[in-house]
Amino acid sequence: MIFNNKFVTIGSSLLLLLTLNHQVIASTRQINGEGLNLIKSFEGWRPNFYYDSVGVKTIGYGHACIPVSSCNNIHPPLSVAQGEKLLRHDIIRFETCVERIVPKMDNDKFAALVSFAYNLGCGALESSSLAKYARAHNYKAAANEFPKWCHAGGKVLQGLVKRRAAERKLFCKSGGC
Repeated sequence: MIFNNKFVTIGSSLLLLLTLNHQVIASTRQINGEGLNLIKSFEGWRPNFYYDSVGVKTIGYGHACIPVSSCNNIHPPLSVAQGEKLLRHDIIRFETCVERIVPKMDNDKFAALVSFAYNLGCGALESSSLAKYARAHNYKAAANEFPKWCHAGGKVLQGLVKRRAAERKLFCKSGGC
């Protein structure tokens, strides 16, 4: 995989442009370092393909091969630098959907929601009470929704319990909870 990253200023906005296979992907807002590190710590680093807890072929920092053929051009083992580029590329769509679903969050709330969406998908965030409460600026009620999202394959997973607690802590870091 070859990524060509460029930062472009449009008006007063900084835009990150990435190209992957000649497709331009844009994000106007990026996750902060604490949120990125949260994702990396809970996803863990795996340079070779593996199957996650619900049977999805995965590599790197939780890059899901959906459809499986989407990973045909990935040749493991990945270097950490390749994994970080893949993660940065993957995160763009979650940054974009979080900004669309729950606009104008502070950086910590935004980062926590990007981690949540990266793990569960934008659809889960969009249909959640967490998003509904966050849009209404009822951050205490939104924060209380994180622990409800700890299931995978019909089971409560302790890794998800810990992840949701870390996301909740980051969400509340700047106040309002």
